[in-house]
Amino acid sequence: MKVKEIRELSVEEIKKRIDGLEEEHFNLRFQARMGQLTNPLRLRYVKRDIAKAKTILGEKKRGA
Repeated sequence: MKVKEIRELSVEEIKKRIDGLEEEHFNLRFQARMGQLTNPLRLRYVKRDIAKAKTILGEKKRGA
């Protein structure tokens, strides 16, 4: 997910996107512990996407 795409979303849409990404992150962690994870790099990418979305959400809340 690109930063430009996230910036175009509303605050509510970003919150929904974060919730979905956190759920995906949980599922990926679970799969990793069970040894069923097919793409281990996906964990890293999801964590980064969550961080990007939270950063932009904070910026929008501050009015930047």
